[in-house]
Amino acid sequence: MGEKHMPCPINWLNIWYASGKITFPLEIRFGLMADRVLVIGSGGREHALAWKLAQSPHVKQVFVAPGNAGTANSGKISNSAVSVSNHAALAQFCRDQEIRLVVVGPEVPLAAGIVDDLTAAGVRCFGPTAKAAQLESSKSFTKSFLDRHGIPTARWKSFTDPKAACSFINSANFPALVVKASGLAAGKGVIVASNKEEACKAVNEIMQDKTFGTAGETVVVEELLEGEEVSCLCFTDGVTIAPMPPAQDHKRLKDGDEGPNTGGMGAYSPAPQISKDLLLKIGETVLQRTVDGMRKEGIPYLGVLYAGLMLTKDGPKVLEFNCRFGDPECQVILPLLKSDLYEVMQAVINKKLSSSMPIWYEDSAAVTVVMASEGYPGTYPKGLEITGLSKAKELGLEVFHAGTALKDGKVVTNGGRVLTVTAIKEDLMTALQEANKGVAAINFKGSIYRKDIGYRAIAFLSQSRGLTYKNSGVDIAAGNILVQKIKPLAAATSRSGCNAELGGFAGLFDLKAAGYKDPILVSGTDGVGTKLKIAQVCKKHDTIGQDLVAMCVNDILAQGAEPLFFLDYFACGKLDVEVAQGVIAGIAEACQKAGCALLGGETAEMPGMYPPGEYDLAGFAVGAVERGQMLPQLERIADGDVVIGVASSGVHSNGYSLVRRIVEKSSLDFSSQVGVSGDQTLGDLLLTPTKIYSKTLLPVLRSGHVKAYAHITGGGLLENIPRVLPDSFGVVLDALSWKIPEIFCWLHKEGNLSEEEMARTFNCGIGAVLVVQKELAQQVLKDVQKHEAAWLIGKVVPLQKGSAHVKVHNLLQALQANRSLSVHSHIQGKIQTNKVKVGVLISGTGTNLEALINSTKKPTSFAEIVLVVSNKAGVEGLRKAERAGIPTRVIDHKLYGSRTEFDSAVDRVLEEFSVELICLAGFMRILSGPFVKKWEGKCCIILYAS
Repeated sequence: MGEKHMPCPINWLNIWYASGKITFPLEIRFGLMADRVLVIGSGGREHALAWKLAQSPHVKQVFVAPGNAGTANSGKISNSAVSVSNHAALAQFCRDQEIRLVVVGPEVPLAAGIVDDLTAAGVRCFGPTAKAAQLESSKSFTKSFLDRHGIPTARWKSFTDPKAACSFINSANFPALVVKASGLAAGKGVIVASNKEEACKAVNEIMQDKTFGTAGETVVVEELLEGEEVSCLCFTDGVTIAPMPPAQDHKRLKDGDEGPNTGGMGAYSPAPQISKDLLLKIGETVLQRTVDGMRKEGIPYLGVLYAGLMLTKDGPKVLEFNCRFGDPECQVILPLLKSDLYEVMQAVINKKLSSSMPIWYEDSAAVTVVMASEGYPGTYPKGLEITGLSKAKELGLEVFHAGTALKDGKVVTNGGRVLTVTAIKEDLMTALQEANKGVAAINFKGSIYRKDIGYRAIAFLSQSRGLTYKNSGVDIAAGNILVQKIKPLAAATSRSGCNAELGGFAGLFDLKAAGYKDPILVSGTDGVGTKLKIAQVCKKHDTIGQDLVAMCVNDILAQGAEPLFFLDYFACGKLDVEVAQGVIAGIAEACQKAGCALLGGETAEMPGMYPPGEYDLAGFAVGAVERGQMLPQLERIADGDVVIGVASSGVHSNGYSLVRRIVEKSSLDFSSQVGVSGDQTLGDLLLTPTKIYSKTLLPVLRSGHVKAYAHITGGGLLENIPRVLPDSFGVVLDALSWKIPEIFCWLHKEGNLSEEEMARTFNCGIGAVLVVQKELAQQVLKDVQKHEAAWLIGKVVPLQKGSAHVKVHNLLQALQANRSLSVHSHIQGKIQTNKVKVGVLISGTGTNLEALINSTKKPTSFAEIVLVVSNKAGVEGLRKAERAGIPTRVIDHKLYGSRTEFDSAVDRVLEEFSVELICLAGFMRILSGPFVKKWEGKCCIILYAS
């Protein structure tokens, strides 16, 4: 084939890679990441900010000053020792390092005017000015502001004299039990007293004992409000507000809101207590009104505005404002941000937020749990080693460091609140469970944490909406959709005696209408065993239904019964309608082959019983036979009767636990190509459906010439044939008399199995046996061979005392003979030792993928496709890969907050499959810088392949 050469523009890299006879011109463009960012702070909030900013393709480096162990040399993120209190030196550092954006995390630098000074020095800074930050740094300013602009808040009064404050507490006509230090007190300057004495004591501790230093020179005494406390934050450019998902912090140290006040022991978002309508109201009456009021007073507010609210019976009321992200609220809100945080912050500074409104992940919830030092919020030890951080990351959780440091290469405690563990899941309960798993994996001496973060939300949901079957994991609507989809499939199996209409409580069958006069009913039940595991791994669900039907109807044939109707049982942890429909479609098709009606069934969705993607099957067949035609006819069986063997289609549905173990130990896997043309995988071969013998053998069984029929099922040849023989007889079989399918030869060789193990576990190519009179054997054989491959394979003999009921002669010779003829050309090893393992990334039909697959199948190819990844589910390219037996993965980019996060997920899967070369075949995503750097020289774009 020819090669198509493309021009090589600046910043493009041409790579040429030959695979067999196909040569691909491959080009990658490396994006130039422009900006450096500086985050001010050292807590979990700052780690989360750096983490989110680092996901932006516009950002090449994030400095954190002073940072912590989590922000020290972590990908794009690193710490800086620059002074954050010396604003002139900080501005010079920003110029020297070409910092394009400074993001201020904590409130103290904001109140100290860091934004004013850096902006004056020409450094772009995200956050409010010192005057605007008064909304947090001065509670007396804030309360006056709220009153001026008609923003609802608790009744209050400020004092500089402790005696006057106590007098007010004792005389107020409302419960004046909330005492606040007016200045900044690291989130701890609020005391909620239970009575007037406690409130007065708090005043004296703050004002006279200087518990919070100069922050307590003025105190604010407030009305104690009752209700639910929530946090509503927004981005604002001074004109427009962009609300964030509401959150709820947990200030108390211990479960159940017991213990002392802290800076926050955990949070969750979104808070379900705030409906969309209520959030809109809060946006209008609190957040927007505050931004408008600040602008009218000549103090434009830019940055993040945080409103702490109480949801009272009279509506939401402001408790306090913060002029930055909360901690730990930041750690649950930012993971829910779908947009690029860097772009949002730039839009705020440019006062163009209205044209760049942030987008948030929907149908997701985040929970963060804080791990604190023993003794917090009082005195606590430092320097204690922290272990288990990698275990938490392996669980898919985000660990944001706060009070941590590096010491001798180890992460140690260095603060009161040490770290936070954040989980993002589809609901709060699951997120809390996962976050708690992460906390349990992390250890340091004396660690303190709460296990009930989000308990108020869970209680609210159960009280306000009540639990539902769906949010408990059972989707009745999905079940109903499935029934509607399978109704026509079942109807197509109608036969004389029933119409196979689904939907009733029970199914009916009219034996008289089916032509029976003196019938005996015969029933059988079975499953498919661990053959299901292979179907689920190979994502091939359309043939396993035939196995289920065959295992049941072939059993009742042993009584000479015609299968009349079939019932199925499909059990799973979470119902996948498409998968279930595929399985049941296979069952319905098999019922038509067997001549029985699919009369009904049960779909059981049982959360927690089965892992995701797994299901189990059971089947129930009912048949009938006229009283005088029942089998086996033991009294007629005699010495010298002939055994006819009817061919199986392969392994059928027994022995798969052993099969799977053999495959695990072999050089093959289920995706390995087998067959002369290489168009079948080992998985496909092992999933060859069990033969259904009812329609082909029933006329022969009813002829009166057959004395017994045995289905060769679990227990193989050795244990099934004796089930239809008198105790005084056995059989002798000659394995050279029938063709043993090659798969059995391979299993025998790879598993190093004995002859007895083969004959006791597998059918060895014989799916059923008939016992007939010697004189009639040729005629019966000819009748069977009209529909099935069959052979005369042995004879009935008197059973000697102590002898085996079944003797199989020449089995080893037959297995070796068949293998020597064909195994090397039919079942090949997985790959040549020098083949390159290729992962292909696609987004659509996979036109180029098809050419790659065809090329790598050729013996001369030096490549093997071991994985196909798509960022879109259900595309044709995935089906092409699955048909070729290539493992597939769907990694939906919409579920990730950034390119970097998405690329990291792709990278993990590539590592899992030991991919050595990546081919981008119609992959419609721009790769992030870190990903391209890691795979430099091992990543290529397919521009032409045929």
